[in-house]
Amino acid sequence: MGEREEEDAEEAWLQLRPVEPLPSQCCGSGCSPCVFDLYHRDLARWEAAQASNDRSLLSGKQSQSCPSKLNAENFLAFRISAVDRLTNDTYRVRFTLPGNGQLGLRPGQHLVLRGTVEDLEIQRAYTPISPANAEGYFEVLIKCYQTGLISRYVESWRAGDTAFWRGPFGDFFYKPNQYGELLMLAAGTGLAPMVPILQSITDNADDETFVTLVCCFKTFDSIYLKTFLQEQARFWNVRIFFVLSQENSLEQLPWSYREKTHLGRLGLDLIEELVGCCRRKPFALVCGSPEFTKDMVKCLLCAGLAEDSYFLF
Repeated sequence: MGEREEEDAEEAWLQLRPVEPLPSQCCGSGCSPCVFDLYHRDLARWEAAQASNDRSLLSGKQSQSCPSKLNAENFLAFRISAVDRLTNDTYRVRFTLPGNGQLGLRPGQHLVLRGTVEDLEIQRAYTPISPANAEGYFEVLIKCYQTGLISRYVESWRAGDTAFWRGPFGDFFYKPNQYGELLMLAAGTGLAPMVPILQSITDNADDETFVTLVCCFKTFDSIYLKTFLQEQARFWNVRIFFVLSQENSLEQLPWSYREKTHLGRLGLDLIEELVGCCRRKPFALVCGSPEFTKDMVKCLLCAGLAEDSYFLF
């Protein structure tokens, strides 16, 4: 092979080399496989193929380029069927599943969304709030921030648009009657993973798990999914409380919310009261900001829960 042909062959291999992801392409939620895991896998495959000068060794990657079912390694396109604005900064978005199929997630598992803003690819994790057995669709709850790049992408969505997801991810797998009692502590969109878990319990007549859900929001108007939460609170084994940090008076709230709403921030006193009201030591689920999660762990431990008696989303 002449020098020119060797250079052309080298250039051809370089064009096939996997591109290392940018930091913005990692959603930061601990997904496995992460985009960097996939990159290192594909890089090793490419290096082996180049060393043996055998492009057929790359076929494993190529065979997965057009997946027909949701999986953790490849993004799949889903059409948006509805975009509902729940509050001034939070949306509920419905996606269509082909063939009236099911998404295949366990309650509480999450997906990773890929978006592009100003030629920068970004990935973020979101938990579907639709029932695990929903047919033909799935829904996600997304809060947008003024300075968030992915927020600009989400706010551009309209019905008929397409978005790309991969998954499922998540290490919490709920089983009916696995715990005698669950204590769910959720702040803001941290409510998302609690919704399908709660609904899976109330939809199953054989699941007798008691649930105490504490929803933390700034104001009454910022509470998501009020109708759903009110419906769930009617079940014999469900208690739902609200903690509002920026409301000044319970008298300003609808009468039906006053007895189950606390003003201020969720702290040790209320956690101890809730744990004390449980029939047995509950297993706790926590989802919210890093600061909220850290504070809740301290409170749970002080309230007598063991370190293996809670899960952090």
